[in-house]
Amino acid sequence: MIGQLRGLLLAKTPPQVLVEVQGVGYEVDVPMSSFYLLPGLGEPVTLRTHFIVREDAQLLFGFLSEAERSSFRQLIRISGVGPKMALALLSGLSVEDLAQAVARQDASRLVKVPGIGKKTAERLLLELKGKIAPALDLPAGSPAASGDGSAEAQADILQALIALGYSEREAQAAVKALPAGSSVADGIRRALRSLAG
Repeated sequence: MIGQLRGLLLAKTPPQVLVEVQGVGYEVDVPMSSFYLLPGLGEPVTLRTHFIVREDAQLLFGFLSEAERSSFRQLIRISGVGPKMALALLSGLSVEDLAQAVARQDASRLVKVPGIGKKTAERLLLELKGKIAPALDLPAGSPAASGDGSAEAQADILQALIALGYSEREAQAAVKALPAGSSVADGIRRALRSLAG
């Protein structure tokens, strides 16, 4: 089991990053909540990880906080919730927001995440009750700016939204509504906020 990676951040292609550890590059899928707080390219990064081996794939998921990894693990234990849906949930809601939604049994917060219908949201709330507590160890600090609002940044934002389950039409509309010069991280955050609204 790969439980943690510490190395240099070589590439950020939301929602995936490439981390080099002693000459080996690991492709790691991260939720947008972690993606926003990643350091710049070429800088050291430490990710808590969850490794999944399937017949057709080996998947590595990374998180900047233990609370996110723990929440991810709770989510994928639920029948019908795969890693992609768990990643989408943690990208659309912070661990605190998810914990509050579970505590209040508020399905309306969850159905705003792509791929989560009313029945799935209600089942998630029921199965997570008492299992997800508000996290206190989320990393502090402001997101590192990346990108320059160029066509390349917009393409990265669009790709991230589609990877999170939004339709191409929804994603393009959200990207068009972004202010000029938005960085990739800020653009994804703003787009997710507008899509969830």
